[in-house]
Amino acid sequence: MASDGDGAAAVAALGISGGGGDDWAPPLRRNLPLLAPHEVELAKLLLSEGQSHLFEHWPEPGVDDDKKRNFFDQVCCLNSSYPGGLASYIQNARKLLADSKAGKNPYDGFSPSVPSGEVLTFGDDNFVLLEEAGVKEARHAAFVLVAGGLGERLGYKGIKVALPRETTTGKCFLQHYIESILALQEASCKLVEGECNTKIPFVIMTSDDTNALTVKLLESNSYFGMEPSQVHILKQEKVACLADNDARLALDPNDKYKIQTKPHGHGDVHALLYSSGLLEQWKSTGRKWVLFFQDTNGLLFNAIPSALGVSATKGYNVNSLAVPRKAKEAIGGITKLTHVDGRTMVINVEYNQLDPLLRATGHPDGDANCETGYSPYPGNINQLILEIGPYMEELQKTHGAISEFVNPKYTDSTKTAFKSSTRLECMMQDYPKTLPPSAKVGFTVMDAWLAYAPVKNNPEDAAKVPKGNPYHSATSGEMAIYRANSLILRKAGAQVADPVIDTFNCQEVEVWPRITWIPRWGLIFKDVKAKVHSNSSVSQRSALVINGKNITIQGLSLDGTLIVNAKDEAKFNVTGHIENKGWTIQHVDHKDTSEKEEIRIRGFKFNKVEQLELNY
Repeated sequence: MASDGDGAAAVAALGISGGGGDDWAPPLRRNLPLLAPHEVELAKLLLSEGQSHLFEHWPEPGVDDDKKRNFFDQVCCLNSSYPGGLASYIQNARKLLADSKAGKNPYDGFSPSVPSGEVLTFGDDNFVLLEEAGVKEARHAAFVLVAGGLGERLGYKGIKVALPRETTTGKCFLQHYIESILALQEASCKLVEGECNTKIPFVIMTSDDTNALTVKLLESNSYFGMEPSQVHILKQEKVACLADNDARLALDPNDKYKIQTKPHGHGDVHALLYSSGLLEQWKSTGRKWVLFFQDTNGLLFNAIPSALGVSATKGYNVNSLAVPRKAKEAIGGITKLTHVDGRTMVINVEYNQLDPLLRATGHPDGDANCETGYSPYPGNINQLILEIGPYMEELQKTHGAISEFVNPKYTDSTKTAFKSSTRLECMMQDYPKTLPPSAKVGFTVMDAWLAYAPVKNNPEDAAKVPKGNPYHSATSGEMAIYRANSLILRKAGAQVADPVIDTFNCQEVEVWPRITWIPRWGLIFKDVKAKVHSNSSVSQRSALVINGKNITIQGLSLDGTLIVNAKDEAKFNVTGHIENKGWTIQHVDHKDTSEKEEIRIRGFKFNKVEQLELNY
């Protein structure tokens, strides 16, 4: 605590003693002797930005003094964690709120066109070459997982990365991601002559909600085989809520000495990487690429090698992974925007903005499917590959600040009051908005069945999705993994039975054979093709789990459940006719509280009647 003399001296030095302070916030002025000089400076900042209401309720010194100091601890954190500080946040908020009230179009003056990028066909010669090029580049990469959210929207109380990716093995998303990175690391190092000890760095951006649980998940599982020194946790802070169009900060309804806060969005990852010093460290050790991905897309690593190969061969500074999208589908479209002043940028435009933007700029049909049956604007899946050199240059200018937006819910058409407090938000994929026209920004399109099956909707919301549109639920996410693996095996020459249609949690899905493998077994298509021979078959009711790097499948006829475990050095050929009662699929109602949440949100579980397990 500052003494009265120290406080008074600090006040005088900062020029808010006397009449000005009385006019601004008398309760604060009376409490100034309690504050240290840096706290007085923060008080001055708040008053100069029109935030005197934060102090109106402050009682005389001697009452709640600790809470008053805690208030400034929070203000200090809010000020230091935002690029440019709280003053910038409030000023940005005022401008964006004024634009929102005026109904200003953020794309005013821009005309959309289809950008240039690569459209890949799984399994063809070009795809195979790009996968190999990507594996070669992987040792020069770093991976960044944006994992700040809980699974509440899914109907799951834990962190999303702890959810089972699929329930045949029960491996969670985080384990799959780490095993995939380690498989890339191993395969990439093998392509180097001589000894290669490269360790691919892995950053996880957490939040107050997920940080402790993420660390616990890693530590209790020995980092899933990754060296702890490879993993870096960066925790994002929340931002202040806004109470009105004047950007007055909102007080927490449960604590008058606290500013209400909410998440700022995954765009914070750029500022955190900038301030962490990791980018300089990576560049100095020969890193060329930073790959960003989100928490619950179980198919993502099917796309990483070939997309990284595209970045390397095309020289893209920014490469957005994308999937074909139907016109007006609820997924953003990657679009080239050209301003009347000549500026251009290639960015994600949200689906609800793309159609009106096209109609307003001479495209009477708006967002319409072309001759391919899809929109010419590919669907953004929020996975980015950035070239590290140009990325660092850009962050030197912006300090990682990303173009923000605000989405207040107004009480009525006058837009003068909010239903509840709002805040500024930012998105990771908006990074290209500030890039110069010389930047090489492109995209890589892959089939959705191969690369995109996010888990983000709870059973009730998924059941309301119009028929034919993706559910993006735990149910569809798991079934998509089996479909992708079945189709990959088919492409490699195996005979895999057609799926049957079933309904779980009111979602009609294709049920393929339950086929899974560890990333080290089938990292790229060339690996799978070398280990699977055309005289093998898998029936629809079968489950096949491959846990081993050097397992080949030749002359296998599977009708039931087979689990093959093999040590690294063990080479084993799976062959012959295997038939057993297998695992049946049992329906589970999402309201059945006798089942675990991760099972209820899927709507099914496996009844493990009989299996053959081979261990080598």
